[in-house]
Amino acid sequence: MIPFNHKIKNRAKNINSYLCIGIDVDPALVKSNEFDDLVSHSKKIVDATRDIALCYKPNFAFFERWGARGFKWLEDIVHYIGEDAIVIADAKRGDIGNTAKQYAESIFNHFGFDCVTLSPYMGEDSIKPFIDFEEKGVFILCRTSNPSADTFQSQNLIGGDHIYELVAKWANDLNTKDNVGLVVGATAPKELSKVRKLAPDLPILIPGVGAQGGNLNNCVFEGNKTGIGIVNVSRDISFSGDCSEKSIRESALSYVEKINEALNG
Repeated sequence: MIPFNHKIKNRAKNINSYLCIGIDVDPALVKSNEFDDLVSHSKKIVDATRDIALCYKPNFAFFERWGARGFKWLEDIVHYIGEDAIVIADAKRGDIGNTAKQYAESIFNHFGFDCVTLSPYMGEDSIKPFIDFEEKGVFILCRTSNPSADTFQSQNLIGGDHIYELVAKWANDLNTKDNVGLVVGATAPKELSKVRKLAPDLPILIPGVGAQGGNLNNCVFEGNKTGIGIVNVSRDISFSGDCSEKSIRESALSYVEKINEALNG
């Protein structure tokens, strides 16, 4: 059995890509509230990028809002992506006990995701049911890319650490099965640098490039100093240009090229 963190590193090396594409199919950006148009657009994203995406990250909110149809769509898009690319459930789960076990069963065994985003707020017993699936992975929210992230994440603790630094150290200690990673936003470059030092080997999923304004070169450099840094882009790829398959692919290729230039520069 190949541990999850090895699996994602191996795919990155094999296809020479560190790009994660967020599948956040917003009706306002598709310019249609017709369900079939949204499903079609999600498949268009995959068709345009299947050979160059290290991973895809469907955001549960954009599927759940459609109820039963949305859950069926989520099942279908995971199956449509197939077994080559890593598929991350952007679900941000964070409950404990038997509830966490049921979430893990749903995300990994029912839907077939390779990985999931998790909140650390409720502690280790909200994470353990997921990391017990040794071939699956988790990305724990550490220092997120949203404007109000520092309301809690950057608060100082007794002893001088910030909360996000405590999360990074804690996640590093949890990584006994080589299947734990962190989420750190490109909009927080100083924090990203600190996290990489505290968790030198953990994969880091880096949102916030593109529409949110994070610096691509900096986050690639810091994220890949030791472990692997995976750059997530959503709107700038999924809704680029005229939203055609050609435009989506051109934008994705551009990001792959820029990331590799930053890695090699």
